[in-house]
Amino acid sequence: MLIGGDWVSAQSGKVFPSENPYVGKVWANVPDGGAEDIDAAVVAARSAFEGEWGALSAQARGKLMLRLGDLIAENAEEIARVESTDNGKLYKEMLAQAQYLPEWLYYFAGVADKFGGEVIPSERANFHIYTRHEPIGVIGAITPWNSPVLLLGFKLAPALAAGCTMVVKPSEHTPASTLRFAQLFEEAGFPPGVFNVVTGGRDAGEALSKHPGINKIAFTGSDVTGKRVMQAAAENFTRVTLELGGKSPNIVFEDADMEAAANGVIAGIFGATGQTCMAGSRLLVQSSIKEELLEKVAARAKTIKLGDPMDMATEMGPMATRPQFEKVMGIIDRAKSGGARFVSGGRASPDHDGFFIEATIVDDITADMEIAKDEIFGPVLSVLTFDTEEEAIQLANDTRFGLAAGIWTQSGQRGTRVAHKVRAGTVWINAYRVVAPNVPFGGFGHSGIGRENGFDAIRGYTETKAVWVELTGATRDPFNIG
Repeated sequence: MLIGGDWVSAQSGKVFPSENPYVGKVWANVPDGGAEDIDAAVVAARSAFEGEWGALSAQARGKLMLRLGDLIAENAEEIARVESTDNGKLYKEMLAQAQYLPEWLYYFAGVADKFGGEVIPSERANFHIYTRHEPIGVIGAITPWNSPVLLLGFKLAPALAAGCTMVVKPSEHTPASTLRFAQLFEEAGFPPGVFNVVTGGRDAGEALSKHPGINKIAFTGSDVTGKRVMQAAAENFTRVTLELGGKSPNIVFEDADMEAAANGVIAGIFGATGQTCMAGSRLLVQSSIKEELLEKVAARAKTIKLGDPMDMATEMGPMATRPQFEKVMGIIDRAKSGGARFVSGGRASPDHDGFFIEATIVDDITADMEIAKDEIFGPVLSVLTFDTEEEAIQLANDTRFGLAAGIWTQSGQRGTRVAHKVRAGTVWINAYRVVAPNVPFGGFGHSGIGRENGFDAIRGYTETKAVWVELTGATRDPFNIG
């Protein structure tokens, strides 16, 4: 683990295994950190925040971030290989993410010295009033197993730009790529303690969430775990950003470009094996075109190539973890028992070892069924129909989540109307699964609190301070000092 610039074992001496989900076997052992390791990392991060890192100008921080971005680009292939081996997602997807990640460092490096306060007009002539945005302090980041390094970057880049330091606890299922990523900080020239990594399980995550030395927790994961993180953080009034799950609708109207919509539906749910918070896991299709669209989507789903994530020809890899594989199969089995019709898939792949599930499409369901309302985080598409625009909006919003939505229509007016009425943090019209460092990302309801990316993100890593300067210096009545 990386603590205060040193590579260390867990103080307990314990380690835990990480499985390669493609073969279902252990490929790495990493330190099993606990509360005492979290303590050490927080002390290191606080020391850097109050010391060398805190003394740097915004311009100097930005230059270090630019160097880190360059190093990520130079090492993208290796980071992607480690990540794909650890979580089973396609190497080509992990490589695309690693190659895109530098843009977060470049964007926020540019923001670092441009995010300032403002002068506020005063009703009192003897006062000059201005605001400062000061770094909130030490950040505790808890990252998920599906895209560990990219989703770490969503938190790290704005935090560094704001002047914060960080302790990250990656998922115990996929810790390896974060450790490889951490090696770049010393090479980039960051002061020790600015970035710290403690690997471990639930105990380490809880210790980080409730630590009194942490000023903000940035978490990505399920809404169930997000509640626990928020409850732990509340003990110390620790600020939180929660980027949680989704049950996002892909809404297809009868006037949509059918080929484009079919491709968007397939990419929205079967890309990344459905293991993405923004997965378009609910297909809401207008009744008049349901059979035509479903035929196209099902035909393509049945040809999706499963296999070795490192093979560039593979289109869908395994589930990232054994528990996730078992969870998804349980949901599928209960849907079968409930009378759902499986248009494709619905079983573990008989042709592969590891944690493979076939691309699955489920029809003849109701909106209150588990498979239609709960986040699955796997390659499972639930199909619901509507007749009118109003019904489509009602179905789209009939969820506790509100992370993302797709709308497929050739009417710009309809697309805009529906986008404004759907309760989701991101809405794509005739597109799906597009993000950028300068565009806010986050959700409504159980999909989280706060936003990552864009200026909204850096605001979340600062405290706003108002400064009143009395200009005359005149002696005043102590009970009326204004």
